[in-house]
Amino acid sequence: MTFRWAVLLVVAAGLMGAASLKYADAPRGNVVDDYFGTKVPDPYRWLEDVDSRQTAAWVEAENMLSLPFLATLPARAAVRKRLEELWNYERYGVPERVADRLFYTRNDGLQNQSVLFVQSDITKPARVVLDPNQLSRDGTVAMTQWHVSPDGKYVAYGLAEAGSDWNRFRVREVESGEDTTDDLSRIKFSGISWTKDSAGFFYSRFPHPPKDTAPGVFDELANSKLYYHRLGTAQADDMLVYERPDQPKWSFDSEVSDDGLFLFIKISGSTSSDNALYYKYLANPQKPKLDGLASVLVERIESQYEPIGNEGSVVYLLTTSGAPRKRILAVDLRSPARQHWVPVVAQGEDVIEDAWMAGRQFVVLSMHDASHRLRRYSLNGSSRPDLAMPGLGSVAGVSANAKSSELFYSYTDFAQPPQNQRCDLAQGRCEVFQPLTLPFKPGDYVTEQRFFRSKDGTRVPMFITRLKSVSLDTPRPTLLHGYGGFDYALVPSFARPELAMPALAWMERGGVYVVANLRGGGEYGAAWHEAGTKERKQNTFDDFITAAEFLIAKKVTTSAQLAIHGRSNGGLLVGAVVNQRPDLFAAAVADVGVMDMLRFHKFTIGWAWTADYGSSEDAAGFKYLLAYSPYHNVRTGTRYPAMLITTADHDDRVVPGHSFKYAAAMQAAQGGDNPILLRVDVKSGHGPGKPTAKLMEEVADRVAFITYFTSPPDK
Repeated sequence: MTFRWAVLLVVAAGLMGAASLKYADAPRGNVVDDYFGTKVPDPYRWLEDVDSRQTAAWVEAENMLSLPFLATLPARAAVRKRLEELWNYERYGVPERVADRLFYTRNDGLQNQSVLFVQSDITKPARVVLDPNQLSRDGTVAMTQWHVSPDGKYVAYGLAEAGSDWNRFRVREVESGEDTTDDLSRIKFSGISWTKDSAGFFYSRFPHPPKDTAPGVFDELANSKLYYHRLGTAQADDMLVYERPDQPKWSFDSEVSDDGLFLFIKISGSTSSDNALYYKYLANPQKPKLDGLASVLVERIESQYEPIGNEGSVVYLLTTSGAPRKRILAVDLRSPARQHWVPVVAQGEDVIEDAWMAGRQFVVLSMHDASHRLRRYSLNGSSRPDLAMPGLGSVAGVSANAKSSELFYSYTDFAQPPQNQRCDLAQGRCEVFQPLTLPFKPGDYVTEQRFFRSKDGTRVPMFITRLKSVSLDTPRPTLLHGYGGFDYALVPSFARPELAMPALAWMERGGVYVVANLRGGGEYGAAWHEAGTKERKQNTFDDFITAAEFLIAKKVTTSAQLAIHGRSNGGLLVGAVVNQRPDLFAAAVADVGVMDMLRFHKFTIGWAWTADYGSSEDAAGFKYLLAYSPYHNVRTGTRYPAMLITTADHDDRVVPGHSFKYAAAMQAAQGGDNPILLRVDVKSGHGPGKPTAKLMEEVADRVAFITYFTSPPDK
């Protein structure tokens, strides 16, 4: 009997447990690595070769099992239909005013990619500048970023294919809607910063591969360099601005000051927010001096230094130096020695997440118990009244100009999609801009914040969201989401559709949605982040496990009704806690997770994550990484909860081999009846830029899977 017919027979017979599923054949290899005298088997090493015929056949077989299984789940058709209704509303990106015109993205609802528009006046019709939906039939070419030249005549933009982090940069004339000849490649994790004469922009790129070598999606990332590209010239003629051949893993980000006088160069060595800071004096904004060496402002990479604006030679820095929750300093570049730096906005009890100069004042985005506040200060540091926010939520984006009193920001929470607000800083007032017409009522939902004590007594917050009509008097099916890494805070948000839409569809069906703010994230500053890194990473898992136990103890849910979910570093979280407490959950979904903690640093950008995780090339690092690595802690015969493991064939951030190896190990080890499914998306990547059509299919599968295993029809 062929595998295809075996799958069809399983589906035809109805949904069954793991004992009835024929998983794809995954032969165990004999690879064994020696780490400091400890022998560690890696039986599925062959699945790291994602382009091999053997791996391709295995992936196809896994999809032939998982996709029909997911398609037949009882709630799947209804969820998919409802998602199309929920997704179908007009939505906007945060507007930017450039040369007296508004630029913004808009999606009519079900478009695969949002479209860039320009509007000369809000009373006049908007005009399309760039529609990425016209660049591919299936919507898998995405516009990753866009930056309008200061004179408003050009827009430089990034394109990515099939979800890859690799970008091409193109330039389009705003009036004609035609692309120029400018075409830049070998770009990854780079911004775009125009000089004020609109003649070109700074960006960073990796070297082109040697001749006769084709560039690959999973190429190693090393030797990035900072360049200046002048419009109308070939990429080969771009001016080299900065490089560090002695530090091949360093990356460079650049920013031209609002007045065009300075170029700031931020230098990073990992995913940590810490950076060195250099600058170049460009002298004349309309005829910038591009040659010459950069001057050092901060040499060592040990704190964060973010330029947020300047007044002539005085530059304002948002920094963690001497302030783990951040503060703002004034530095006069005529006397840049550290002893001359002047504190302007002091560190407070709340974490400062970001700051801008706008209307000759500071607008500061701070975080209080994992939700946002928009605070204001004069340039001398005196406090001004906060900008009002609509509720317990977060800011999804800000658009501001140092000299203008007009500011745009986007407000969101767990039930409110990003809604643009326009603020008059002179008056201190904000109002709704580009109002949304939604196919649901955000007011039907309620969010409350609770706190629990983790295993070591640490006070940890969580947000619990549900329909107001859903009572917590009796246990309910509950979805618990977490991340806990890389200084990233999980604030109340509807901004990411891969998280927001499943939460909304889940709550509409009577489920409770919970987000736990774990150590390792950025909710309370540097100490909170560091408490979930390296040898302290177990704190993150303990926080998540204790969050689940808290929900059960408070009778919000039961272990038979509890599902967990996480993406990327959150996928690692799910894999680790499922291994450690398989009894605690009915279902688990791990999306694009980091599952092999001994080899993550060997692929694409993985080496940069050692700032958070540590490395197996260090004896101490090997010991604590092995202790929790999801792939290495699968135990044969354990009764694991139902698991859906997802990845994408073009994920060049967390390479798919992580999920492949973990899924193979889990399927071989499962000692219970619950299925362990692997879903592999094709022509897709880590998440950003994924077409709406693909997102709806993925979300429908996830919600239907969680629904079935937390509230199956026979219960």
